Amino acid sequence: MKIYKIDNSFQIYEGNCLKILPKLDYEFDFIFADPPYFLSNDGLSIQNGKIVSVNKGDWDRGLKSKEIDDFNYTWLKLAKEKLSQSGSLCISGTYHNIFSIGKMLQDLNYKILNIITWQKTNPPPNFSCRYLTHSTEQIIWARKSNKHKHIFNYELMRKINNNKQMKDVWQFSAIAPWEKINGKHPTQKPLALLVRLIAMASNSDSIILDPFSGSSSTGIAANLLRRRFIGIEQEKEFIEISLKRKKELINKSQIIQKKIKDFKIITEQCEKILPF
Repeated sequence: MKIYKIDNSFQIYEGNCLKILPKLDYEFDFIFADPPYFLSNDGLSIQNGKIVSVNKGDWDRGLKSKEIDDFNYTWLKLAKEKLSQSGSLCISGTYHNIFSIGKMLQDLNYKILNIITWQKTNPPPNFSCRYLTHSTEQIIWARKSNKHKHIFNYELMRKINNNKQMKDVWQFSAIAPWEKINGKHPTQKPLALLVRLIAMASNSDSIILDPFSGSSSTGIAANLLRRRFIGIEQEKEFIEISLKRKKELINKSQIIQKKIKDFKIITEQCEKILPF
């Protein structure tokens, strides 16, 4: 296995997660996964006011429903084996793949905790005018089984939410231009979203895994919160973007922190709950 790392807090394995996951000798307290949505079907969308192809790459090409189920079952089974006893995972998706993921989680006896709805404040418009504008993504949060416990920083989430219980609908904009300065991934998630998820479900000594790490937004968010990150990515182009982003974080961490929603609250108001 080829490993890329700049320091011990950030390393990426190059290759297919189905082959690499069984070889990892780690237990993870939190896994974030943004698996293929299988929506690259030569359709069209709007981006920055222009009509563009929805195709992301060969890794996102549409499969038959049975093939999608088999793929999701396989990687979720491997992920479960690598979760700690108090570990949990969050999986991002849309209607293209989220129903398959939910069914496979149930088949593998995970305990589904919540379905978080990420409501985008700036979604692309629907130019066909034949259905509602897609403005959300779902994130399934699950733990190993019904009998296992999981890490949940409840008081921290309350403080972020003005001392009220955190709800399961979160508003975040899509990624800002400054998050793409080192290169762009077609399904890149905003750092603010990942910071909140990692703060919610991990501790300061946790190791965070992303088996489809892309441009490593999970890794940057984990390092911002002083967690160790391990990613798996098969596209060399995205690994190179990831390493550039890590170097940027080393040089500009305070600048990046100031741009992220919730970060000041997490680090200043909640340091007794989430030590730094």
